[in-house]
Amino acid sequence: MKKSICLYFQVHQPTRLRLYRFFDIGKDSHYYDDFQNRTIMRRVSQKCYLPMNAILLDLLQKNAGKFKVAFSISGSALEQFERYCPEVIDSFRALAATGNVEFLAETYYHSLASLASYSEFEHQVTKHKAAIERLFGVTPTAFRNTELIYSNGIGEMVYDLGFKTMLTEGARHIMGWQSPNYLYSDDTQPKLKLLLRNYGLSDDIAFRFSNRGWADWPLTAEKFLGWLKDADGEIVNLFMDYETFGEHQKADSGIMDFMRYLPEAVLGDGGFEFVTPTQAAKKHKPIAGLDVPDPISWADEERDVTAWLGNELQQEAFQKVYAMTEKLSIVGDPELWEDFGHLQESDHFYYMCTKFFSDGEVHKYFNPYDTPYEAFINYMNVISDFQIRLDEKKAALDVKQAALKEVATHKAPVKKKAPVKKK
Repeated sequence: MKKSICLYFQVHQPTRLRLYRFFDIGKDSHYYDDFQNRTIMRRVSQKCYLPMNAILLDLLQKNAGKFKVAFSISGSALEQFERYCPEVIDSFRALAATGNVEFLAETYYHSLASLASYSEFEHQVTKHKAAIERLFGVTPTAFRNTELIYSNGIGEMVYDLGFKTMLTEGARHIMGWQSPNYLYSDDTQPKLKLLLRNYGLSDDIAFRFSNRGWADWPLTAEKFLGWLKDADGEIVNLFMDYETFGEHQKADSGIMDFMRYLPEAVLGDGGFEFVTPTQAAKKHKPIAGLDVPDPISWADEERDVTAWLGNELQQEAFQKVYAMTEKLSIVGDPELWEDFGHLQESDHFYYMCTKFFSDGEVHKYFNPYDTPYEAFINYMNVISDFQIRLDEKKAALDVKQAALKEVATHKAPVKKKAPVKKK
């Protein structure tokens, strides 16, 4: 049996907040930096999304039925594509039309809802699934949680929502002696199949490709093929951010040419076949159940959730925003729900991270703020204004309901007709 290669890309752009000062609270409730969001989206589209989609479309057409790839695209990114770069949506539709691209489900707002609220998690997954169906005409059957966050409990939630396949990280502290290059199952829900990221080979492309100080630089398609052949197991899962190509790793590093030649080198070897996540789960059988009591992710050395919830700033912001869920459900205001969704984006908490050393450098690269404390203050100012709006809506609703109750209580009794006297 040929060894499987599962190639998956995450597409996400956050809805960045504008500089929101204390004096804006209660006066201006537009929270987003529209100029920066538009500028970055158009730049990344020109550098990454459009040229890479063109490369992949060419590969898919040349190797019809043999080359396959998977994407998950956050709802936040989809909204910005439609608003600023609709041609990117068209290019993804062209990929979908080949029949060899799988689109995965995830949380609509690229949020941490799976760690906070089942109802909100379910709402976002359902909303994202509907967006994929509307835009690309396909129904997702495999699931990828935000930043590959996974635990036994999350796996059960995902299975309950109807998914039989899920992607996560082959974290060393979970795997121990086991290899990520096999199919596994959820330990508490054996019917949920797990595909584990081979972080070594994935990061060779995503993080080390252009590092001239790396012992294996330069990385060529032929060299990488050799590493794939040396890998043990039945399947190698290469999962990475799509922005790797042209944005994180610049085009002049050769990353686009590498991606152009790699699939054909792999197929030309004869010992491999490309599969989508759903196909991988059907082709292979789980070799063991994976017990993950505490959440893991693909972020940082720890491969846990400390990138978003590792300090008191992050935890306070996280608790503050999700504490409003019940009141939002009572109020039911669409505008508040939309802002609430964007305020859940994991990026806001990521910007507050205070890690140092190599992980700190990665966080700094993605951070629009000078310090984590500025990120925290800006976010909490926005949350304060949002809380005022929510409280005002709730107060108005209470007044309305009280008035209706009073009307019902004091409603004039219906006068009965006088009995007709018999003659």
